[in-house]
Amino acid sequence: MRWRGIFASHAWIVVKEAGGARYERFDYTAWGEPIRIDGFVPDGRWFGRVPDTVLAVDGEAAAAAIPAIRTAIAGYGWRNRGDYRAWPGPNSNTFVAAVLAQVPGLAARLPATAIGRDFPHDGRWLAPTISGTGWRLSLAGYGGLAVGWVEGLELNLLGAVLAIDLRRPAVELPGLGRFGMSMVP
Repeated sequence: MRWRGIFASHAWIVVKEAGGARYERFDYTAWGEPIRIDGFVPDGRWFGRVPDTVLAVDGEAAAAAIPAIRTAIAGYGWRNRGDYRAWPGPNSNTFVAAVLAQVPGLAARLPATAIGRDFPHDGRWLAPTISGTGWRLSLAGYGGLAVGWVEGLELNLLGAVLAIDLRRPAVELPGLGRFGMSMVP
């Protein structure tokens, strides 16, 4: 099963309020309740792969973001049983992309291997990018283009993404990964 990490990744959200006793993990899955809370450990592996951090927010920024994250999760439009589709979406990566897009100031980008992140969760074929720093064009998740400061230049064809990151210089190639600087400093 470890070959999946070459072509795809699974994204989830983890939050912990200041002074909280534990972290909470939110996943979107194809079985049981679509939005799972604490179904897995916060830093659990995905098919043997150690998770990568896409965005970490602490202090006052986290205190402001967590309520907005919870509101976005509660309002996620594809939350019913049977809504999940592995490809082109909506899937776990669509869920995380939708939440990130609704919380101002996070300016995050999911990796190119997050198949489903480009599915138009809001139904719009032309919309701001997940980070809010550019624009995306999506043809129902089957193809698309994104241009933004955080996203760089991305071309999506059938879930495979070719990306050029100008902000943190790198190239991302389908099946090969990222070559250049890390996404997260």
